[in-house]
Amino acid sequence: MLCTMSAAAVAVWFGTVVTILSRSHADRNVYPSAGVLFVHVLEREYFKGEFPPYPKSGDASNDPITFNTNLMGYPDRPGWLRYIQRTPHSDGVLYGSPTADHVGKATVIEITAYNRRTFETARHNLVINIMATEEFPLPYQAEFYIKNMNVEEMLASEVLGDFLGAVKNVWQPERLNAINITSALDRGGRVPLPINNLKEGVYVMVGADVPFSSCLREVESPHNQLRCSQEMEPVISCDKKFRAQFHIDWCKISLVDINKVVPVYITRPDPGTGILPEYGEYNPPSESLKAREYFSDFLITLAVPSAVALVLFFILGYTMCCRREGVIQLVHHSSIQKSSKELRSMSKNREISWPLSTLPVFNPVSGEVVPPIHPDNYETTSMPLMQTQTNLQNQITIPQQRPSGDNYVMSTFRRLEVNGIPEERKVAEALNL
Repeated sequence: MLCTMSAAAVAVWFGTVVTILSRSHADRNVYPSAGVLFVHVLEREYFKGEFPPYPKSGDASNDPITFNTNLMGYPDRPGWLRYIQRTPHSDGVLYGSPTADHVGKATVIEITAYNRRTFETARHNLVINIMATEEFPLPYQAEFYIKNMNVEEMLASEVLGDFLGAVKNVWQPERLNAINITSALDRGGRVPLPINNLKEGVYVMVGADVPFSSCLREVESPHNQLRCSQEMEPVISCDKKFRAQFHIDWCKISLVDINKVVPVYITRPDPGTGILPEYGEYNPPSESLKAREYFSDFLITLAVPSAVALVLFFILGYTMCCRREGVIQLVHHSSIQKSSKELRSMSKNREISWPLSTLPVFNPVSGEVVPPIHPDNYETTSMPLMQTQTNLQNQITIPQQRPSGDNYVMSTFRRLEVNGIPEERKVAEALNL
């Protein structure tokens, strides 16, 4: 029945089956081989059936969806497994190369999908069952650096298939597998500038069962090594077979024959005296522990300082009020206060000589000299510049000449003293003006 169905019908039927499985939260099982690149695509279409319909208007087929992946019971993924998703509108990809140490161990990956428009989540598990292979590891391994690719572009099955086909034409092996793919950013590369469609670059490691071809060996020639040291492109005869789609940096190619690699066994040094012995796993306390009561601690924290402060207060009061030394100090302080008040009251009533700026003012019209008045409560800022007052104490009379005749009239002036010295001299000077 499935063979007679069209491609579109098969796609619809497969999508329906996938939707049913995802809604029932069934675990998906995959069986990668050790030493072979594993790629699993987290398709957005696969998780759309998990989310309930959104009541508001909008294109549900274009909802932004992001993924979070972690090993069950742990916050992160296994060390060999990586994840990448460029934008919320693109699919996520899990990829990596499991080793022989993971053979026979089921690795459960929890995948959580987030709908960024409706804020709904969906979760299911991916069970990775790593299988052993007789071909692992392939003895001859070559790592290529491709400059014009990003890691998610290289992980696409069509692109990876084209690259393996080009390598197979150059190498001519019987068995050829992609072992691992690594982004150049994970190797210390820089993020490219967003100009001229620059790519991050990707390292692709492949393995084969036959020795390296003469074309791949050309990079090891002294001439090409010299050109690489001068940051010039080496001359490789088979580069044209890759150039149409893949720009390979031949100076960064790595050729490894694992049969000639000497294994290095690193032994763990004996722990010194400063290393604590291992006591096994940490066992947290059980939930049956009784809750601790902190009320008594609270009372002690407040009561002790308060009692000490109260005792010090009584000692100080007894010393100041009941002891002879304290009474003497209080009396002495009281006498100082009384003396200070008496000095302040005396300073207000004492007479001082007024400065020259307060001497009498001469009136050029009437010829009268009138001193300013300085009572204690008088506001000097409102005092007029020239005053005309009569019947003042200590007055003297002097003649004043009329401008129209020879008769004289008497004008009255106040007798002034500054520091006990009469000021008639000031009046005479004023008449001579």
